[in-house]
Amino acid sequence: MTIGVGLLLATFLLSVASLGLFLWSMSRGLFGRGEAAGRVIFEPREVGLVEEPAGPVGDEDALQGVMNRTGHTGEFSVLTPDQASERARLDASSRMPVLAALTSAVIWLVLASAFGLLASLKLHLPDWLVEHPWLTFGRIRPAHLNAVGYGWCSFAGLGVSLWMYPRLLKTPLVGGRIATAGIALWFVGVSAGTWAVLTGHSAGLEWLEFPWQADVPLFLGGTLVGVSLLLTLQRRTVPHLYVSVWYISAGLVWLPILLAVAKWPGLHRGVPQAAMNWWYGHNVLGLWFTPLGLAAIYYFIPKTIGKPIHSYNLSLIGFWTLAFFYSQVGGHHLIGGPVPSWLVTLSIVQSVMMVIPVVAVGINQHRTMWGHFAALRHSPTLRFVVTGGMLYTLASVQGSLQSLRVVNATTHFTHFTVAHAHLGLYGFFSLVMFGAMYFVMPRVLDWEWPSARMISLHFWLVTGGFAIYFTGLSIGGWLQGLAMLDASRPFMDSVRITIPYLVSRSVGGALMTLGHLVFALHFALMLGRRGDRRGAALLRRPSPEPVGVAAGATA
Repeated sequence: MTIGVGLLLATFLLSVASLGLFLWSMSRGLFGRGEAAGRVIFEPREVGLVEEPAGPVGDEDALQGVMNRTGHTGEFSVLTPDQASERARLDASSRMPVLAALTSAVIWLVLASAFGLLASLKLHLPDWLVEHPWLTFGRIRPAHLNAVGYGWCSFAGLGVSLWMYPRLLKTPLVGGRIATAGIALWFVGVSAGTWAVLTGHSAGLEWLEFPWQADVPLFLGGTLVGVSLLLTLQRRTVPHLYVSVWYISAGLVWLPILLAVAKWPGLHRGVPQAAMNWWYGHNVLGLWFTPLGLAAIYYFIPKTIGKPIHSYNLSLIGFWTLAFFYSQVGGHHLIGGPVPSWLVTLSIVQSVMMVIPVVAVGINQHRTMWGHFAALRHSPTLRFVVTGGMLYTLASVQGSLQSLRVVNATTHFTHFTVAHAHLGLYGFFSLVMFGAMYFVMPRVLDWEWPSARMISLHFWLVTGGFAIYFTGLSIGGWLQGLAMLDASRPFMDSVRITIPYLVSRSVGGALMTLGHLVFALHFALMLGRRGDRRGAALLRRPSPEPVGVAAGATA
């Protein structure tokens, strides 16, 4: 047996043994108190009471009515004045860094959308806007990628996490100014890195285009945010750490390690650099964005409908198997490359094993919502978060299938892979962040969203646009791969065949960009406290009764 095969076998057995040790530990109660742990995010007797600050009063009443009609009543009541006051205090403690992060997220969302739409148009209009070097595809496209990843997605994830942490730990955020300084440093790093890419100073590696100097403020900024959250964690008053805390904390630990290893000057050369590139490129998705997105799903779905997650133990299995199996999946992007075969095979095995945490999350989400999908009509938060959660399942299963050599032979180097990447980072993560921000902002500003119609318009523009984008690129990419595999066809056939689908990509991208502009305008209106309704849903909560819904005052 070769050293490579032995290492593969040893790594696989270690992962399985670690998973077995975790299951044994969980059966002994070392990771929580079973299903009771899923109620830690609720106040006493709050289970059964919906919380949806994103919609008007009538929609919150209707949402509560849906939950009552589906039989989810039980032991609930309105919050007491003391509980309402304490929750408002927790929300206020993170106001400054959360506003800084979410405002930065919206700014970069608009910029990234402009870069992305321009890059998409250039794929079928290559001679358009080529007078200036910074407008060429080779600079606009990586600027779009990094503005999305380190700008929009990271700021949104940090802002939502900073807001959730005090609620999850039931203690005010410690070091809010430290976290705000971290957000400012992160903004400086993203701005400097994007400017460097646009001016031609790129490192030339996907997801690692920023010069290492621009990554220094990113590293320091993320560290400061992590310090604030760690100090808050030390002062927790909850008897158990909810699964969302595990996800957020792990993401904040993993990201600095990823950045330090990948960006250390002069450390990687040649073939090892390619292996490191995709080790980082996949891990920044699976060990940074995915934990923050899943943390939001596990919090906002139960809180909105007033029902604990279906299985708390299953949520822990999902977290730990993600930690056990994800770190090596990036190697399947190097199938056919000059890398050791054992490295690629290890990646394929780990990619297939990722079905375990994906199924765990999927079952938990769908069983939690089972029988209550009518609630999506009355909850902006649920519409975005549940849709994003479903697309997480689809993206992850698709990723495992794409790692198989028989599938990868067709999809590699095609637009199919681009569609898949957007399914994860946009279909899953971005939609979840939109829903989370709709929930968070009213609690941070003590102000309602000015227009329910703008929220609905945002949802249909981005989901409809993304459906066009994803479907077109997936079909076009598959046909492109088949054409490249046909030795009797010239290479240019594989290019021409994609043109109609690249046009559909631009159409879908334009609709998504329009949705982002609607969201940004709505966000700005809320910051300016526009709108006729002044906190009605924030100062009132429905009090469920056996028949009908009565009003009760709370925060």
